[in-house]
Parts: sequence; C-alpha cells; structure tokens
Amino acid sequence: MQWLHKLEEIEQRYQALSAEMADPAIMQDQARYQKTTKAAADLTEIVDKFRLWKETNQQIEEARGLLDSDEEEMRELAREEINELEPRLESIEAEMQILLLPKDPNDDKSIVLEVRAGTGGQEATLFAAELFRMYLRYAEQQRWKVEITEQSDSEVGGFKEIIALISGPSVFRKLKFESGVHRVQRVPQTETQGRIHTSAASVAVMPQVDDVEVHVENSDIRVDYYCSSGPGGQSVNTTYSAVRITHEPTGLVVTCQDEKSQIKNKAKAMLVLRSRLFELEREKQHQEQADARRGMVGSGDRSEKIRTYNFPQNRVTDHRVPGLTLHQLDLIMEGRLDPMIDALTAHFQTEALKADLVTA
Repeated sequence: MQWLHKLEEIEQRYQALSAEMADPAIMQDQARYQKTTKAAADLTEIVDKFRLWKETNQQIEEARGLLDSDEEEMRELAREEINELEPRLESIEAEMQILLLPKDPNDDKSIVLEVRAGTGGQEATLFAAELFRMYLRYAEQQRWKVEITEQSDSEVGGFKEIIALISGPSVFRKLKFESGVHRVQRVPQTETQGRIHTSAASVAVMPQVDDVEVHVENSDIRVDYYCSSGPGGQSVNTTYSAVRITHEPTGLVVTCQDEKSQIKNKAKAMLVLRSRLFELEREKQHQEQADARRGMVGSGDRSEKIRTYNFPQNRVTDHRVPGLTLHQLDLIMEGRLDPMIDALTAHFQTEALKADLVTA
C-alpha cells in the first residue's frame, strides 16, 4: 500500500504519546499533559483505522492460505471469506486516504458570516434574507450560537447586507464551501406577468481569529462612536454605543451596533475586522497557489457563481460538482443543508486526493 510507511510512523507516534500520558511526571504538568492528550486524540481515528486494516489484511492472507487445502469445503469457505473481506479492505483504505489528508487548521473555528444582496434589485435583498434564514435554521439544528453584528434592511423587508458571528464546534468545516455567489431563479411577488427573474446574493464565510493570529496595531485603526439607529435612520438609543472601525492600511470598515455596550460593540467589530484581514491574507496565498491547487475552494472566490436555486422546479444545483442537483429546494431553504454539505465535502476530498497523488 502506497501510504504504509507513513501509517507506521503515525502509529509509532501514537504509541509514544500514549506512553507519555502514562508518565507520572507528565501527568503532574497539566499544560503538557493536555497538549499530549490532544495530540494523541488527533491520531486516534487514523490509528484505529490502520489497525483495522492490518487485522483485515491478515484475515485475507490466512484465508488465501486455505485455498490450497485438500478439502473442497474448506476452499469454498476461504473463497467466500476473501470475497467478503477484500471489498471491506478497499473501503478501509479509501477511508484512511481521506484521514491522511492535511487537515485545514481553521476547521474547528467559529465563523463570521456575511450575506449581501447582489444583482437583481429588491428581489436580491429578499433572496439575501432567505439565504441568511437558511443558515440560521441550519445553525439552530447544529446548536450553534448566532449573534448579528450588522444589518442593513431593504424597503421590502429583505437585507442589503447582514453580518453575524456563528460560534460552535466545526462551524467553519461545515460552512466553508458556502462562500461565493448564489443565484436564484423564480417569479418575484411583484411580477404581474409570471416571468421568471434571476437575481443573486454573495456569501462570505470567514474563520474567527484572535489577536494572536491577526494582530491589529492601534495606530492602524480609527474608531468612531455614534448613536445606533434602526430602520429609516431612527435613533434606537441616545448613547454613543455604536462603533465604526476603519482599518487605515486596507480601507476596511466594520460597524457594530448590536449591543448597548460600547465596549462589547467594539470587541465584536474588532473580531470581524481581524477575520476580514485574515481572509484577505488567505485569499492572497490561495491566489499564489492557484495553479497547484486548481479546483480547490478554500479561497471562497466571491466572483464565482457557485450555486443556483430554481424555485419553479424545486431544484438546487451546485456548479462546482458535476451532477450535484437536488430536487429538494424547499428542504434546503429550511436549513436541511447536510446532503449538500456532505456532497461538497466528498467532492473536494476527492480532488485533494488527486492532487496528493500527483505530488506524491
């Protein structure tokens, strides 16, 4: 097997970590013990799968040894066992290949989600609101926490823009492929002749990062405080609790008026700013590596149309995966995103495996 040597090294590393965890001296050093425990936990799944592969492979070899038996009944039993075990071995190998892929260090992070109306006028703002509601429903199913930091309403009840923090386990891993342009095809409520219109909204999914990962110098930002406002510009409160942060080197502007506390609004705005700066750097790196990683979506290219939602046909099509069309748009819009997310994850894992084989 191509990755046998690598798997043996991983198993040896796991055994060494297990021995460390049993060392009384390490157990007394909580910081080191936790680090060792986490390192071992990260290897557990692949080691268990490798040991299952070795066990299954051994069973096949033993069964093959019985094919030379003088008894026909024994040979038949051996053939049946081999026919049963070989597909199982192939399945285990495929699973191990996926587990051997380098993990995205951002997969366990919470995210900043931004949804903005694109082409299509007021209909686009309504679609942006429905997209955000779709993610909100999915977040509820996953028991994630959602906090809206910025919201710009349209005159028809949609969103020109909405930004939210979504916190919980593996948020980025599950939603990272949602970045891009989402297109909708349907008959708007305002359409009198029943014609299908096309409009769009853009989605950005960025991992939340702390000040250690992205440090922002105080000298690089300008902070303005103002009274928060509601629809139509009406004043919500009379205190200067809303915050606008401008990052001078890049021109990025972040506002937050979700909280009544000036301090809390500034903290949330800084979180969004750091995430945007982090995403800018990620996109720059991905652009530089585009030729080597063609087909990967980590950059979340906003200029690319990634998905079409066709309401008359209850159909949703993801354009990045050949043949990925689901005739369950009604369920998708209610937050039942797992079939789409699972298909995208499998596709990009396959693409990563192809790239790994080319460079191996």
